[in-house]
Formats: sequence, structure tokens, C-alpha cells
Amino acid sequence: MSDLPTYLLQLLSFDSQHPLLFTQIHFWVFFLLVYAGFSFIATRSWRLTARNAYLFFVSLFFYYKTSGLFVLLLVFSTLLGWMLGIGMDCSLSQPRRKAMMAVGVTLNLLMLGFFKYAYFFTDIFNATFGTEYSIAIKILLPVGISFFTFQNISYIVDVYKRKIPHVANILDFGFYTSFFPQLVAGPILRADQFVPQLYKPFFLGRRQFGIAVFWILNGLVKKLVLSDYLAVNFVDRVFENPLLYTPFENFSALMLYSLQVYADFSGYTDIAIGVAMLMGFYLPVNFNSPYKAQNPTDFWRRWHMSLSRWLRDYLYIPLGGNRTAGWLSYSLLALILAIAAFRLHNLWFALAVVAVLVVIGLLWWLRPAHRRTLGTNVNNMDTMLLGGLWHGASFNFITWGGLNGLGILVHKWWSKRTWHTRFVALGSVTAALWLLRLLTHAPLFNMLSFITTVMLIGYILIASTTHLTPFTSHLSTVWSTLLTFVFISFTRLFFRSGSNLDPAEANEVAWRTASQMVHQIGSQWNLAQVPDIVGHYWAPFLLFALGMVVHWLPVRFKRRYRLWFARIPLWLMVLVVVIAVFVLYQFITADLQPFIYFQF
Repeated sequence: MSDLPTYLLQLLSFDSQHPLLFTQIHFWVFFLLVYAGFSFIATRSWRLTARNAYLFFVSLFFYYKTSGLFVLLLVFSTLLGWMLGIGMDCSLSQPRRKAMMAVGVTLNLLMLGFFKYAYFFTDIFNATFGTEYSIAIKILLPVGISFFTFQNISYIVDVYKRKIPHVANILDFGFYTSFFPQLVAGPILRADQFVPQLYKPFFLGRRQFGIAVFWILNGLVKKLVLSDYLAVNFVDRVFENPLLYTPFENFSALMLYSLQVYADFSGYTDIAIGVAMLMGFYLPVNFNSPYKAQNPTDFWRRWHMSLSRWLRDYLYIPLGGNRTAGWLSYSLLALILAIAAFRLHNLWFALAVVAVLVVIGLLWWLRPAHRRTLGTNVNNMDTMLLGGLWHGASFNFITWGGLNGLGILVHKWWSKRTWHTRFVALGSVTAALWLLRLLTHAPLFNMLSFITTVMLIGYILIASTTHLTPFTSHLSTVWSTLLTFVFISFTRLFFRSGSNLDPAEANEVAWRTASQMVHQIGSQWNLAQVPDIVGHYWAPFLLFALGMVVHWLPVRFKRRYRLWFARIPLWLMVLVVVIAVFVLYQFITADLQPFIYFQF
């Protein structure tokens, strides 16, 4: 009993080394206490106002436990959005409403820019002008700032467009901006989707309860069994020093990291959805089996869906979307590419940037009939580049976003071409890469020439046989899915390499790690080593295979076993939970891995 006051004090005070993570027992003690109070309030006649106020203050405490005094930043952001919402709805002057909307969006972006991008922009300024300015104070990144600033922007813009009325009660609005299950890593709440739930009475049916418990267990299994185990036992080792590992191990680390980051992020989302559902709230689905995607465009419709939709509605469409691209779209693309060229100090990259901008200018001037298509592509690339920058304040994230944007543009071009045009284009690229490989012997061209050769052979075989039998007609789907998975995994060279690093060193470390992995993968493979490597790391490889099999299961099958779990008797559900917790405990490492998206 003497340890109880100490434990309660630890539970109530901020400790930067022990934030409230879904994977820690402290969080579940916290949630049980919160849920006990919630259950009492939710059954009373005055439940709506009290419930929202209670969850608002609980969420503030949760954020304090996660980020300390940065909770004041969340309070400021909440007050700003609330006052501007009231001001816009009460004002009859359209220019005044527009000015208030602009002020709200600008202040939220400035707040995000200062805490997340101050070092990044200082580094760009120094690299461009040859100065040596530095920031005198150490700026810490508040956890989840990207998520709650985007939610505030969503609310301000939606009230301005009159999609929703303003939220009159500050406690109700504070609950919207700070709801603790999704506060620090999403999914991003849209005002028009979540605000109406503020005024709905609490309801939790037997089936909803079962589904909520399922999502919580599902998320914990993804995080602890898949993500953390793959990271600790294989992926992190290779990324820490790629040159110590064989080409096959470097390639495998990329593939396994794709499953790791999916299991990590979607695991968090699953737990957040389950916890919210227990309190009668429904969060948006954030993932739809993304590795079933057959092309990069489809992938981004399935991956981090709340961010993809936010970028579409609040960035891509305002830039012009599929309609047109104004001066802002072209200027934005030119600015990002120019800054990258200055920062990297690479002559070949600078020449490539100049060539790209010249080609865009010539196409706009000489092909006026195609300006709409050109503008759509520019808007797409701007959105992906800024989406990459949202993930991290370094050029490795911009590179990652740019590669995904390039993949989307190539797919759009490819889907509109005939068989012969596709064959000639892919054959020409393959021939050019083989020529560069022979001339330079660079590992990069070794890797790319091999990949395009495999793509060319596969394309010829599939294109020539898909019309023969029903079986071969499915080969194209399987082949496209595998190619998309490999492509997405390779883009994550730059995503993973710069993660969890100080912005001042992220660029250098990320590019070094990425170049070393490319060097290893593009070097001579010794296939005789593969069986020994797989045998040595049999557990991570087996877990990867099982994880991908479950991921590729049909949606109907997954829905059936979720509903089966939700309908089983309570005593059996408790037994399953106990067994699951026991199994999960066996996978917990000595040093729990933080959720990857906490840094964003």
C-alpha cells in the first residue's frame, strides 16, 4: 500500500520518458478511471454538456501527460478556432468573414511552421545565402501538433463555407479539438463529420461493444506482435548500418519496414477507433488494406485516408484540382525544386530541375489544349510534395513525397496509353538504364535496370496471356499489386532513414543511409546466402509472411470474423481477451517502441 501514493503521483505528473502510450499499462489504468467517470455522467439527464466538458478536461490532462506545458498551445489553438467560428457566423460582411478565415488558417500554419519547420527553414536560408544563422533556443516539437492544427483549419474553413454552423459552447468545441484517443496520431477529424456527434446522446449496443473490443485487440496485436517485433529483430538493425548486411538483407529490410509502418500506424488507429467507440463516438476509417492497391493512385486512396482527403479538400482543390492550375501552383512547384537544388549542391540535380521547369514552360506555351492536364499534374505534384513535408521537416520527406507524386503521374500517363506505346516506353527506359549501367557500373543503375527488366518481361508475358484463360486474367492484378508494393517500399528508403532524428541531422543521415542501402541492393547478389539468411531470421520472415497473408484476406472474410467476435458470449470474449493479453505480454520488448506517427 505504501507504493500506491507514489504510483498515483506518477500517474498524475508529467514524465517525458513515460508518456501515456496505448501499449503501456498506465494508459489502460488511466482509461479505466476515465471510463468509470464517463459511465456515470453519460447516464444522467444533463449528460451531453457534462459529457463533452468532462472529456475535454480529460483530454487536456492526457495531452499534458504526453507533452507537458505544450498543453497551453492546444488551449490557445482551441480558443482561436472557437472565437473565429463565432465571429464568422455572426458577421454579415463577406470580406470580414474571409479575413477571419485567412487569419485563422495563417495563425495555425505559423504555429505549426515555428515548432516543426524553424530549423528546416533556417537551414534552407543558410544554404541559399551562405550565412550561418542559428536558432538560440532549442525548439521541441509538440506531439500531435500537425493533427490538431489541421483539425482546427478544417473547422475554420468549413464554418466559413457554411458547411457546418459554429460550435457555441467552448467546452463542446474543446472536446472536438482535443479528443484524446486520436489527439496525438490521428486519424484527422473533419469538422463536418465529427461536430454533429457532439450533440448525439451516448449509445453503446452489445454489438458495438464487441466490435470496439475487437479493434483494440487488433491494434495491440498489430503494434506489439508485428510492428515492434519486426523493428527490433530485423529492420532497425539493417537501417542502422546497411553496409554490414548483404543485398538481400537490405532489400528485405525495406519490404519488412513497409509492413512494420503499416502495422504501427494502423494499429494505433484501430485502438483509437475502439476506445472512441466504447464512448459512443465514431472515428473515420484511416486504412483500407493499402497493400492491395494496384497502383500508386489507388494506394493513396487506401493509406492514411484522413490525411489524403484533407489534402485533397483543403490543398489540391483550392490549388485548382482537376480544373486548372494558377500561378500559385506553378510557382510553388518551382520554389520547392529550386530550394532543393540550392540545398543539395548537386550539379546533376540542379540541371534536372532546370530541365523539368523548362519542359513544363514549353508545354504550357506550345500546347495550350493540354494546359488543363498539365495543371492537374502540377497540382498533384504540389500536393504530394507538401504532403511529404507535412510528415517531416527535412528534404528526405520531400523526396519521399515527390517519388510518390511521380509514381502517381506515371500511372496516370500509363493508364491512358496503348499496349504498343507502353511496350516502347518501358523498353526504352530499360535500354537506357542498361546503357548507363555499362558506362558507369553504378549500383543505382544496376538496381534500376534489373527492376525495369523484370517489369518488361512480366508485362510482355501478362499482356500476351491474360486473354487466354480466366486464371491468367488475374495475373495482371497480382503483378500490379506486387509492383506497387515494391515501389511504395522503395520510396520509404527516405521516409524511414530520416525518422526520429533531429532536423539538423535528418538530411545528412537520411541521404547517407539511403545511398548505402541503394549501394548494397545494387551490388552483386549471392543467392546461395539467401537460405541461410532466411533460416537465421526465420521468425521475422515468418511473421512478415503471415502478416501479408492476413492483410490480403478478402474484406468480406475480415468482416465476418469481426462480427463473429462481437456476437460471442461475454464470458468467451473475456477469455479471448485474457489469452490475447498473455500472448501480447510475451512480445513486449524491454524498451517499448514509440508509435512512428507520434513524431508528426
